[in-house]
Amino acid sequence: MRLSRGLAALASIVFFFSLSAHAEFLYKDEVVHNPNFTEQINAIGAELKAKTGVSLYLVMVRDLENNQSVADFEKNITAELDQPSVIMTFVELKQQVDILARPTALYKHFNKSQVLSPNATFIGAVVSSIMFARNYDEAKEFIVNRGGTILPILAERAKGDEIISKYSVAMFNGYTDVAEQIAANHGVTLSSSAGNGSKDFIDILRFIFYGIILYALFIYVRGKYFRKKREENE
Repeated sequence: MRLSRGLAALASIVFFFSLSAHAEFLYKDEVVHNPNFTEQINAIGAELKAKTGVSLYLVMVRDLENNQSVADFEKNITAELDQPSVIMTFVELKQQVDILARPTALYKHFNKSQVLSPNATFIGAVVSSIMFARNYDEAKEFIVNRGGTILPILAERAKGDEIISKYSVAMFNGYTDVAEQIAANHGVTLSSSAGNGSKDFIDILRFIFYGIILYALFIYVRGKYFRKKREENE
């Protein structure tokens, strides 16, 4: 009788840890190593899975082996997971971020181009279109796909421990952004998500940042124009 009860208890423990393993939506973390960060990601992932049936995994690694591409790395992970699932990957040393969805129909549930946009605000998108777009279509794409929640933060300068904090904020923002979009597509909301508050705050910071850039460009162009006029008059 005692042996049977012991086996039953052991089976319960094994079952519990099996469930816990499958509930780890921070699938791999070689970068942040923060229990609070892990708990928050897993809470959002678990709620999203319960309400939509979609598993959203976050993978954070230092580097990829043997010159492996991010796409191939994600495909190998996908083979280990049940579908439907979305994998968000960050490679620290390469400063690369990607999102893979399986089945591919899941891409309709969130805007990958927007999430991975290097521009968080309209002003930033306009500046990028002026500086980098080679034609009208590229300029339009910069502006339409603005609202990035990861790359603008990764582009910020940081030192020491601030670097890890920057990675945490960037990937948490991107993760919650994708989770909220998938939830909205299913007509549900996530109580564990950060909502739009953090994104609004980032938009304000970006507005100020790019406003300063535009003002500096205006001063530069005006100074160059008047200098040229002065030289012509002389």
